[in-house]
Amino acid sequence: MNEEEFAIVRGLVPVAWADGSFAEKEKEMLEALLDAYGASEAQKNTLREYAKEKRTLEDIDLQELSAGDRRVLLQCAVLLSFADGEQDVSESKLLGELAIKLRIPEEEAKHVISEAEARAKKNLNLLV
Repeated sequence: MNEEEFAIVRGLVPVAWADGSFAEKEKEMLEALLDAYGASEAQKNTLREYAKEKRTLEDIDLQELSAGDRRVLLQCAVLLSFADGEQDVSESKLLGELAIKLRIPEEEAKHVISEAEARAKKNLNLLV
């Protein structure tokens, strides 16, 4: 797993905490992403430790993310917001705030979010 991929997964931790708890389904989804990116055990342990305490959007370091990485992070964040089968209002609000934090133009962010939401809803049975 390269540094950019790790930064994307790390950037998802505040989304997992958006509703005030880091639920088991969200943990499973982050673990699956770590596996998909081929994370080492050390990287997995680093992320697990990082995720133990509540994180906010302020914890995301934009310097670690390219413009493309930011869009991937936003797409993954939408999917993560459906990890427990439905998107909480606080999670939906956080996605808008995340797009601003990531400096994705408003119209583009709306498009990215709506496409990712449609994909998540279509494949909800795979997420839960």
